Amino acid sequence: MRFGKKEKLAPRFIGPFEILERVGAVAYKLALPPSLSDVHNVFLVSMLRKYHPHPSHVLQCEQLELRIDMSFEETPIRILDRKVKQLRSKTIPMVKVLWQYHDLEEAIQERKEEMRSLYPYLF
Repeated sequence: MRFGKKEKLAPRFIGPFEILERVGAVAYKLALPPSLSDVHNVFLVSMLRKYHPHPSHVLQCEQLELRIDMSFEETPIRILDRKVKQLRSKTIPMVKVLWQYHDLEEAIQERKEEMRSLYPYLF
């Protein structure tokens, strides 16, 4: 399961979380925050990654408002850049959008018409 947008650049891992106990030979029980109470807290070893701490690595955990079906609504915060994508026979206006729960490096190019129809307050 991926948390966040369901696209190529979606975050595949969240955490780190404390391991509470070992369940069987290949599973661990994790201490998950209350915001992830709908997620089963036992994971296979193959789904976990070791966390290598670094002094300059500061984790900022924003609280996600998850629905019952483990999805959440992302809203765009602002438009960072505008450009025109030139194809052979047509041009497509594009905007670079900063989404909620994402950093500046994770801003995504979206179609201008689509964003204007869905989120007119950005324009």
